[in-house]
Amino acid sequence: MAAIDLPAPRAGGTAGAGPDVTAVDGGGGISLRVFDAGLACCAVEVEAALRRHLAGRDGAQTSVVHVFVVAGTVTDKLAPHVLKAYQDTPEPRRVLSFGACANSGGPYWDSYCVTKGVDQFIPVDVYVP
Repeated sequence: MAAIDLPAPRAGGTAGAGPDVTAVDGGGGISLRVFDAGLACCAVEVEAALRRHLAGRDGAQTSVVHVFVVAGTVTDKLAPHVLKAYQDTPEPRRVLSFGACANSGGPYWDSYCVTKGVDQFIPVDVYVP
């Protein structure tokens, strides 16, 4: 892949408007690589949404990831492993926190072992409720 152009994160904006994410390779095609840190039920939704896009590809490798998706409940014990996977992804990368559990702990927010959102230990660019 020759070039990639991802927008810088922006504060504010409207919930309905998504970022203009384009990744253009040397052949002029669009390529988007996703690492899905699927941890619970929201991961099923992410997999269903990405199934058609990722058809025919081998699994995502952290060496070619552009979007790091965290979906599901992150426990305090699991957080260092998610952080390590995030650190292993090269720049440029964007982080998408998918679902209430990844965003804030969801219905398990008051549990002693649940991290109150992945933004507690990695920077998040996009939150999907």
